[in-house]
Formats: sequence, C-alpha cells, structure tokens
Amino acid sequence: MQLIKPENKKSSILPLLAVVTFGLHLFTLLLLFFNGSLLQDLKQQLTPRSLVQLTDGRAITVDPNPSDERHPETIRRFVGETMTLMLTWSRQQPPMTVWEISSQLLANNLKPKFQAEITNLNSSAQFANINQGTEYVLVIERISQPVPLDDGSWKVEMLANQLTFSGSNNLGTSTPFNKQILVRAIDQPAASLPAKPLPWHLAAYRLGEARLEIYQICDIKESNCSGN
Repeated sequence: MQLIKPENKKSSILPLLAVVTFGLHLFTLLLLFFNGSLLQDLKQQLTPRSLVQLTDGRAITVDPNPSDERHPETIRRFVGETMTLMLTWSRQQPPMTVWEISSQLLANNLKPKFQAEITNLNSSAQFANINQGTEYVLVIERISQPVPLDDGSWKVEMLANQLTFSGSNNLGTSTPFNKQILVRAIDQPAASLPAKPLPWHLAAYRLGEARLEIYQICDIKESNCSGN
C-alpha cells in the first residue's frame, strides 16, 4: 500500500485556497460598490431641497443653489427697494430713523461716505428734522440687469429721482439720483429685528433675507467704480 506524501497533499490544497481567496476578493469588491451606491443615494436624500410654489398653483422641489448665487431679479429688487427705503422721508418716517435701520443693508466701510452724500442730496432737506407737510420720495426709472464682477458680486445701474413735495409745491421738485451700485452675497442676513420693531425694521429685515449687501455706490458717470 502506497502512502501519500504530506507535500503532495499540501500542493493539492493550494488551488482550492486560490479559488476561495479570489472569491473573497470579488465579494469584497462587489460589497464596496454596493456600499458606494447606498452612500450616494443617502447623500441625495439628505441634501436639503426647497419647496417652491409657482404662480399657477403648482408646487415643485428644487436643489439648493450655491450660497453665492442670486437670481438677477432678486438683485434688482434688493437694490431698488433698499434705495427706496433709504431715500423716502417724512415727519412720520424721519430720515435719521430710516438711516439707522436701512444702513444695516450697507457694508460698514460704505456707511460714512453714503450718509454724508444723502445728507447733502437736497439742499432744502433737514436730515435730522423734516418740516411738517414735506415729503421726500425716491422714484426709480430704471435698474439695469446685474453684471457679474466676481463670484457672488454684481453691478447694477440705477436711474432715479428724489422728489420733494411740500404744502406750497404739490408738483414736487426733482433731484437726480443716478448711480452705479455694487452688490455682493453674504452668509448671514444683514438686518436684525429688535424686540419692538417698527414697520421699517420689518421692511429692512425682509430685504436682508436675500443675504445681499451694497458695498459701493458711485456716480453713474464714474469710469472706475470698485469696492476698493
């Protein structure tokens, strides 16, 4: 009777081990692919989506835009309504009160310069105190489409007039206010609400929800308008 040598038995097991090892590697590779697809699906499920209600009554969900993207109409509306809020005054809507609230929508380094400009906008205006029966209203003629300057910043041109009405001048006196306005996206809303907000606080807070701020205002004819 012939005995099998131990080394022959060992050599016969090697092919089986190779097949098992290859199978385990293949199974591990398939498992990794499967886990990758699950993670991708989970990522899509966890990415916040917004519900948008359309004017025709339909509702759709949309993926979020990067934080520095803004729709052109959002930019134009922000600029127009911010300037209107800042430059519409009366005894019931005092310029200093309006300035303190609406200037939250301006970059800090722009505030001193622009406050001095609007103080001297109308020679008859008393910025700290408006006469009874006198009103100042900003009337916008046109706001251009935003021109991208950099990631998250744009320039618009605004043609407007500040009209002054008084008891002796019902037709109004017009003071041109034609500007280049530079706007940029910010991470947090610019305006905040106090414990007892005035209507202008609410207006500024609503505008601040666009997460935009004005960081430069130049004359319409200035050839080099930048934030520097």
